[in-house]
Amino acid sequence: MNRKIRIGMVGGGKDAFIGGVHRIALRLDGYYELVAGSFSSNFDNSKETGKNLGLAEDRVYETYQEMAEKESARSDGIDVVSIVTPNHLHIPIAKIFAEKGIHIICDKPLALSSEEATSLKNIVESKKLIFALTHNYTGYPMVRHARSLIQKGDLGSIRVIQAEYPQDWLTTKAEDNGLKQAEWRTDPKRSGGGGCIGDIGTHAFNLIRFITGLEVDELSADIHTFVKGRLLDDNAQIMLRFKGGAKGAIWSSQVAVGNENNLKIRVFGENGGLEWRQEDPNYLYYTKFGHPTQRITRGSGSASVEANDVTRIPPGHPEGYLEGFANIYSDVYKELFAQINNKKYEQSNNCYPTIYDGVEGMKFIETVLESSKNNSKWVQFNSK
Repeated sequence: MNRKIRIGMVGGGKDAFIGGVHRIALRLDGYYELVAGSFSSNFDNSKETGKNLGLAEDRVYETYQEMAEKESARSDGIDVVSIVTPNHLHIPIAKIFAEKGIHIICDKPLALSSEEATSLKNIVESKKLIFALTHNYTGYPMVRHARSLIQKGDLGSIRVIQAEYPQDWLTTKAEDNGLKQAEWRTDPKRSGGGGCIGDIGTHAFNLIRFITGLEVDELSADIHTFVKGRLLDDNAQIMLRFKGGAKGAIWSSQVAVGNENNLKIRVFGENGGLEWRQEDPNYLYYTKFGHPTQRITRGSGSASVEANDVTRIPPGHPEGYLEGFANIYSDVYKELFAQINNKKYEQSNNCYPTIYDGVEGMKFIETVLESSKNNSKWVQFNSK
């Protein structure tokens, strides 16, 4: 193939934070060319965004429906679409493009319900499409190193998992002060039934699943809204029981004063333990029982192949949030490149979150809500 992957974007217009992040990420390795978009429901905003990005006028569309229709009919149409809208639009947009046979990269959480998510999964499967969900923390090198340690059995049988994601940006009622990011994230119509648990609690859950591979058997949840008048939760505490006997807990909060994006995970097995923090992402702490704790550095000789494969620069130069997104885009590129060129691709090599992670994430939110509404009753978790 003598061209880049052609990508379009829905959402991410002027002043939209996450759209800009995705555009940086998809350009980072030079695999993609952004050629089309419907960036906003406000067409003037969309046109201005397209112009600033250097897109041809006829490839900036007033609606995503028009974009899917016209791009799928072009000989040089997009190969994949990036969906970076508020949650309630993910499914309707994805379905339109999926029906046209266009591959999808979508922001998280996937949907407003597991029923919605499953309906999309069925289309993705029937069309044999690539679908990636951008849980970007799975793209961090030291997260992939942690995963490789557990897969190799270095920790032995897993006993305890602790994950937390505290923030403080919603400590006051920011949604009433014109902050767009707060407005839609606290609106059940646009965000779904979960507030904090949907926005960041799903990241902590996905990180546990990605690193350990353990499946949740049942959970007990206590979610709460501390800010008076807020329509969705801003704090969640969840206990987990895993198949095989391991125990765990998740705490997510957007009212934890003094925390910015303090995602952390600790995993303890019969032979060792590990700890990783998103705000200090270039280091993984690994302890073999009876030995001193090792600090494993991203990009060093002690890092695994899985970590070094997604490392761009030498140790000591920070990598993190943007590169995590970029690694997912690069993972998708490898599979898409093979598909376009009819080359063999081993599905087991995939590291990026898929449509199945999206469905599971929605079922996680729903199970948490069910448990909390029933006085933190233990509820069986069915991920399928």
